[in-house]
Amino acid sequence: MAARWAARQWRLGRLAHIFDVAMPERPARPDKPELLPPNKMPRRGKGDSVKARSNLLHALAHIEFSAIDLAFDLIGRFGAQFPAQFVSDWMRVGADEAMHFAILDRRLKQLGSYYGDMPAHDGLWEAAHDTRHDALARLAVVPMVLEARGLDITPATVTRFESQNDMASARILNRIYHDEIKHVGYGTHWFRHGCQEQSFAAVQHWQMLVKRHFRGGLKAPFNDSARATAGLTQDYYAALAT
Repeated sequence: MAARWAARQWRLGRLAHIFDVAMPERPARPDKPELLPPNKMPRRGKGDSVKARSNLLHALAHIEFSAIDLAFDLIGRFGAQFPAQFVSDWMRVGADEAMHFAILDRRLKQLGSYYGDMPAHDGLWEAAHDTRHDALARLAVVPMVLEARGLDITPATVTRFESQNDMASARILNRIYHDEIKHVGYGTHWFRHGCQEQSFAAVQHWQMLVKRHFRGGLKAPFNDSARATAGLTQDYYAALAT
């Protein structure tokens, strides 16, 4: 609700393009879920049981919850370096992520669970913390690597839910998928803008930043079509594929 309120206030011209307050090291968190290192997370399990589907939806809900923080941290930390349209785009992203979280949490409750019912990992915020001093590094890693990875794996997850006759969850993920193409597009657009402003070669600078700030290689297969729709062409990532 706070995310959607902030986006509406900006859209109505009630927030100024002024950034004179220091950002916190990390956002506030609810008491649950318990945050664990990725290698300490319990296995989600396989199959089509309600428990297995709930575990997967919980992991996705946590990604969307973290993505709200990522969008607004990007605005507050780096908004002064970009035109007002940058803020407009990421306000839309923050509102989208809030909506995604809300519909996933509602679906969890329909399945007898809720957000916070199981542990989650803090990997997304670690990526944000590692890039807190460089707007281009943040754009390179968060929307252009982490969110782009969602474009690669979500279609198969939709198919998995459909095969389990969970059409409600499949529809939710399909909606999120199409929104995330736009979000990766914003990241790519503003990364290129920032590179142009600083006379960097965008592809080479992106590859350097990913090597420096992203732990682990870029894993194929890639959804080249969805990535290209977002402006993230193969010349960026193909050379770094593992």
